[in-house]
Amino acid sequence: MKVFFSIALLLFIGVHAEEVKEEDGVLVLTKANFKEVLEKNEYVLVEFYAPWCGHCKALAPEYAKAAKILADKESNIKLGKVDATEESDLAEEFQVRGYPTLKFFRSGSPIEYSGGRQADDIVAWLGKKTGPPAKELDSVEVAEEFLKENNVAVVGFFSNRDSDEAKAFLSTANSVDDYPFGITSNEDVYKKYEASCGKVILFKQFDDGKAVFEGKMEEAELKKFVTAQAMPLVVDFNHDSAQKIFGGDIKSHLLMFLSKEAGHFEKYAEPAKEVAKKFREQILFVSINADEEDHQRILEFFGMKKEEIPSMRIIQLQEDMAKFKPESSELTPEVIEAFVKKFLDGKLKQHLLSQELPEDWDKTPVKTLVATNFDDVAFDVGKDVFVEFYAPWCGHCKQLAPIFDQLGEKFKDSKTVVVAKMDATANELEHTKITSFPTIKLYKKGDNGVVDFNGERTLEGFTKFLESGGLEDAAGVPDVEEVPVDEDDEHKKDEL
Repeated sequence: MKVFFSIALLLFIGVHAEEVKEEDGVLVLTKANFKEVLEKNEYVLVEFYAPWCGHCKALAPEYAKAAKILADKESNIKLGKVDATEESDLAEEFQVRGYPTLKFFRSGSPIEYSGGRQADDIVAWLGKKTGPPAKELDSVEVAEEFLKENNVAVVGFFSNRDSDEAKAFLSTANSVDDYPFGITSNEDVYKKYEASCGKVILFKQFDDGKAVFEGKMEEAELKKFVTAQAMPLVVDFNHDSAQKIFGGDIKSHLLMFLSKEAGHFEKYAEPAKEVAKKFREQILFVSINADEEDHQRILEFFGMKKEEIPSMRIIQLQEDMAKFKPESSELTPEVIEAFVKKFLDGKLKQHLLSQELPEDWDKTPVKTLVATNFDDVAFDVGKDVFVEFYAPWCGHCKQLAPIFDQLGEKFKDSKTVVVAKMDATANELEHTKITSFPTIKLYKKGDNGVVDFNGERTLEGFTKFLESGGLEDAAGVPDVEEVPVDEDDEHKKDEL
C-alpha cells in the first residue's frame, strides 16, 4: 500500500511539475511542454521572441491584451510565447530568423501569422483562421455586442446568401484578415442600423462612426473601400500603426510632422481631417509626433530639422520612393488641399536632399560631390568621372577610404579622369538610386554612359578599370563587401 501511495504521489508531483506556466494569460512554452500544448489545443498562436528585442517589448502588452480578450470570450484559441534565445532548438525547428516571429498552429500544423500587432488585429486575424469568414448576426443583441467589441467591423445586409453580391461580400471577408466581418438577414437588425438589403456598412469607433459602401459589389472594390475607411482620417504614426500604414494598398502618404507638446495636433491635425476625407482613397494622411526620440531618424530621412516643425511632406512608396515638399510652410486646410491636388495632378517635382557645397570641394585629390554640383561634374563630356557613393556609418566604406585616397592621388594631375565621392545618405539624385554601400560608378566621357564597377576594390583594380575606360574589371573577389541600405544594424532606416 505504501509503495502504491509513493508511486501515486510521484506521478502526481510529476504531472504538476510539467504544468504549463502562464504570464499575463500567455502560455510560457519550452521544448519540454511545446508538443504537449499543441496536442491538447487545436488552435495556438506562438510568439518567438528575444528578451532584448524592442519590437517584442512593444508587442508584449498587446499580446497579453489579446489573450485576455480571447479568455473573456471563453475561446478555445490559446496564445503562447517562446524565448527563442533560451529555446534555440525550437527556434531552429520552426526557422525563426527574426524577432518577433509569430506562427499559428492549427491541429499542430504551423502557418505564418500575417496580421497586425495590436490586440484587436490579433483577435480578428485568429477569428478569420478559426471560424466562418463572417459572423452570423441573427439578432439586434448579437449585432450590438459584435460592434461593441470591435473597433472596426464590416457588416453585410443580405437576405439571399446565394446572390452574386453576397458571394462577393463573403469572398472579401475571407480574404481580409485585419478586420472582422458580420452578415445578417434579420429585419430587426436592418431597422436598427437603417440598412436596406444588399448594403455593406463599415462601423468604426472613431471619426464619423460608419461608412456606407456605394460602389460596385465586387471583391476588389470592397477591399479598396475597407482599406480606406478602416483607417482614421489622420493616422497617428507609431509602432502599432506602421504596418498598416506601409503595408496597405494606399501607397501615397501625406506626412504631418507635429509637436504634441506645442498643441499642434489640435491646431493642425483636427482641421486636416476634412481635407483627408476628400482624398481618402487616393492618399493617406499620417501624423508624426516630432517630440518622440524614436521619430528623429524619420526627420533626418527627410532632411528636416526640429526648428521646421510643424511641417508636411508627401511620400510615394512605389518601386522608386519619391518625396515631395510644399512651397509653403503653412498647415492650413487650404494649403494642405492645394499641395495634395498638385501632387495628384503630377505638378510637383521631387524633393531631393542635398548638403551645402563645401568651398574646398575640389581642393583635394578626391573631389567632394553633393546633389547640387553632381551633374556639372559627373556629366562633363571631356572627363571620365569615377564616383564612390558612400555612407558615413558604413564600415566597408571606411575600409575603402584610404584606397580611394590613393587612387585620387594617382590621378590628381590627370586632365581626363576625376575621382570623387558623395555621401548618398545626405544627397539624392533623381537619375541615380543607390541601394547599397559602397556603390561605385564610372560616368564616361563623350557619351556620359554609366558603368558600374564590380571588380576587385584595390588600387590596382581601380587603376586598371579607369585606364581601360571602364571596359575591364580586375579579376578576383571584391575585398570589401556591399552593405544594403536597409541592413545596417545601427543605422537601419524605418519603413519610411
